[in-house]
Amino acid sequence: MCHMSIRNNYKHTLIASYIGYITQAIINNFAPLLFLTFQNTYNIPLGKITLLVTINFGMQLVVDLLSARFVDRIGYKVSIVIAHIASATGIMGLAVFPGLFANPYNGLLLAISLYAIGGGLIEVLVSPIVEACPTENKPAVMSLLHSFYCWGHVLVILCSTLFFVVFGIENWRILAFIWAAVPLFNAFYYSQVPIAMLNEDGESMPVRQLLLTKMFWIFVLLMICSGASEQAMSQWASAFAEAGLKVSKTIGDLAGPCMFAILMGCSRILYSGLSEKVNLKVFMMVSSGLCIASYLLAALSPYPALAFIGCGLCGAAVGIMWPGTFSLAAENCPRGGTAMFAFLALAGDLGCSAGPTLVGFVAEKFNDNLKAGLGLAIIFPVLLILGLLLLKRMRVSSVKDCSH
Repeated sequence: MCHMSIRNNYKHTLIASYIGYITQAIINNFAPLLFLTFQNTYNIPLGKITLLVTINFGMQLVVDLLSARFVDRIGYKVSIVIAHIASATGIMGLAVFPGLFANPYNGLLLAISLYAIGGGLIEVLVSPIVEACPTENKPAVMSLLHSFYCWGHVLVILCSTLFFVVFGIENWRILAFIWAAVPLFNAFYYSQVPIAMLNEDGESMPVRQLLLTKMFWIFVLLMICSGASEQAMSQWASAFAEAGLKVSKTIGDLAGPCMFAILMGCSRILYSGLSEKVNLKVFMMVSSGLCIASYLLAALSPYPALAFIGCGLCGAAVGIMWPGTFSLAAENCPRGGTAMFAFLALAGDLGCSAGPTLVGFVAEKFNDNLKAGLGLAIIFPVLLILGLLLLKRMRVSSVKDCSH
């Protein structure tokens, strides 16, 4: 009986999707905790270590781009199971592959490339899988879904740190196998649950038509700004905690990103609870305003502790941006299909790379002044507000475009 209920019960599909986002958080946040260990264990220069992050997000971008073409052909279920198997193999590979190559760095590259393929696919697939579930109140479900990335992020940092304290960082390979169990379990779980397609064959608009739809490009702008607003601050959170709270790097790594992720997750759950009462666009406008304020607080405050509070507030402010944009796009372009979600994931990832890069680049120009970089980053939430205003104007004139 229980077996039967799994196969027909979309609640299980939602739970598998929540675990999918926890997997995504493991992929993006586990390896960075080991960067210094990799450097010391394998004698890899820091520049090459930094490249590992670029390769992770770069591969995810490529997968976002390609999946628009092939996911509909092989189906959601096969694709999402493959995504989790690639993720698990890559995470275990961090422990195994460096030992198989004369140059351990090549082993790390292989492991990261594998789980980046998994991560890219998960990002493209989970939102449309959830959007296709027969649930009420899609924006609330979407916001709750995306909060699991934040909880996963906190879980990875706290559990890994605890593991290193108790068992010693030299046992990190065992931890890699423990984390890999999450996507392995989920690959099996996803193979058992019902998965609906977003649009039945022939209902999705052709990719070319999608790319010629003006409204679609506004969503692309919103996604780039969402990713950039989030990561420009998130990537610098531990530096702020270190400076602002005058704590060690370890505590800074914990306090900064953890506070950011917790507040980001809380704001997603908050919206999920309020969604029936609050207009999504208004909520996103207010959030963007709060985001601008938090960046200015971080950049201009003479007190480091206040700057750190600005950093945390930013986590709360950016929470709704990414899932909110997905929900608005699904509502305004119901025929966008998998391709639309793939391109939006691509735009979001571009923003995730562009935000921190811009901050770092500007900071360098101003003699390594991080605050100058963060001051300029308000351009992202400002553009987000402009995009939402454009959408409001356009919604009236071109509601015909996307839905017919």
